[in-house]
Amino acid sequence: MQEVIKAALRAGQEIMNVYETDFDVEEKEDHSPITKADEKAHDIIVKHLEDYDESIPILSEEGSDISYEERQDWDEYWLVDPLDGTKEFVKRNGEFTVNIALIRDGKPVFGVVYAPALQDLYVADAAKGAYKFTSVLDSYQDGLEALRLPAIESNGEAATVIVSRSHQSEEEDAFVKELEENYPSVQTLTSGSSLKLCLIAEGVADFYPRFKPTMEWDTAAGQAIVEIAGGAVHVANTDKDLTYNREDLQNPSFVATRK
Repeated sequence: MQEVIKAALRAGQEIMNVYETDFDVEEKEDHSPITKADEKAHDIIVKHLEDYDESIPILSEEGSDISYEERQDWDEYWLVDPLDGTKEFVKRNGEFTVNIALIRDGKPVFGVVYAPALQDLYVADAAKGAYKFTSVLDSYQDGLEALRLPAIESNGEAATVIVSRSHQSEEEDAFVKELEENYPSVQTLTSGSSLKLCLIAEGVADFYPRFKPTMEWDTAAGQAIVEIAGGAVHVANTDKDLTYNREDLQNPSFVATRK
């Protein structure tokens, strides 16, 4: 856990070094943005993980050209998004994260999500629970204070839905309307990156419906935090968990719910 946290914090520092400059934005083949921060964070995380245990393979967004034939027999591997929420990074709103997850038999069993601009760190281990740490850089040397998740209890009367700041859809609007038929009060929040999953785990929001495309590295670390905090991430309109290392790395639509 400590080694992965160090990797996330070090990547976050490099991301912030770029964030504070007039950085260039390029476009990938899928038209999504990429910056030097994505690439530098990738290099840092991969080196940390390989130094920790080179026998565990790594699948990262910035190194995602590994064929299914090669990875289909992976029982355990790291799944990494070095900079999740590049659109939020470009907009400079602080809602971007570093995501590192350990996948075992298709399920995320460990996750770290770090929001470097906010200094919020979420960590979950199947054997130890899910936690949030705040003001990370200010307090790291003196020892971090852990807040066990979920930190906020549900009152069962009102529903809070969190949706993407940059990728909303008609299906999400319909989901909210359906909730309004079943709850006396429904509130909608917006956020970027995997922070939406973390806010579900924390108990800030009750539902996170996602019907626009995401990739496996976008969700794995956040899903680990949600599930280990007692929540669920199900394929939309089913009771099946979202699983990993599929041939097609694009996720189906899903809904995350808090404990």
